[in-house]
Amino acid sequence: MLPRMPGEPATLPAVTTATDTLLDGTHTVLTPEYVEFRFTLAGLYSRFLAWLLDSVIVVVISLAVILGLSLVMAAFPGVASALGIVVYFLVDWGYGITLETLWSGQTVGKRALSLRVIQESGVRIGFYHAALRNLARPVDRLPLLYLVGGVTALVSGSQQRLGDMLAGTIVVRERRLKVPSAINASGEEGLLADPLFVSRVKRLSTEERELVLTAVLRRDELRMEARLRLFAALGARLQDALAMEKPAHLSDEKWTLLVAAALLPNARSTPPRPPTRSASSASSR
Repeated sequence: MLPRMPGEPATLPAVTTATDTLLDGTHTVLTPEYVEFRFTLAGLYSRFLAWLLDSVIVVVISLAVILGLSLVMAAFPGVASALGIVVYFLVDWGYGITLETLWSGQTVGKRALSLRVIQESGVRIGFYHAALRNLARPVDRLPLLYLVGGVTALVSGSQQRLGDMLAGTIVVRERRLKVPSAINASGEEGLLADPLFVSRVKRLSTEERELVLTAVLRRDELRMEARLRLFAALGARLQDALAMEKPAHLSDEKWTLLVAAALLPNARSTPPRPPTRSASSASSR
């Protein structure tokens, strides 16, 4: 992701490896602030493995419930069989809808394969999107093993099956970026200790927080030109969002790092403690 100045063509940072791009393709989202997000699309193979794992879980849950119904309704085997079919479809649909809603686009299978469903605009999905894409699964499964959905994904520019097209969603691969244990804010402990600054940072929207943290985590992956332009745009945006002027001695990148440090309590630099009275006395002896 990197900002684009008005009148210039959009360019992309090297946050995705060439291998990822060739194998899975990418999806690009341009925000109104001329910041581009580049997502690596999940390939059909990884999606199939995630679906296979989810299917095993659905079958196990369904069999457990059906077995329980059979034991409870042993005197009515016909009714138990009919209820078993209903239970399977309810578990099959409810599993995907519930987990993708609660886990922001992930099921057990997707989490295991580091996949996530998001909206085409790049933001998280909600119940509406999860319901639409899962209710369309019976059509995508036709005639067997998601043949319709697989063919649709192959010819789609964003590898979307019919359910994804209906819901306006895509499936992307998540990059597991390690949050640093400490963000270097040496020399600026006074600003981090300012209650006004910290309180305004805490009021940033979820989108703005993710934007700041992503930029901080991936800044070393960017070329210098892209890095300077990205933090220049972020610095201006943060001044508007916080309604605070950036200190003149701070660069845009350092300003963004301080905001990230305020967002992550464990990442704030702890200033050295002054010596205690007893220690001072001991040293003077």
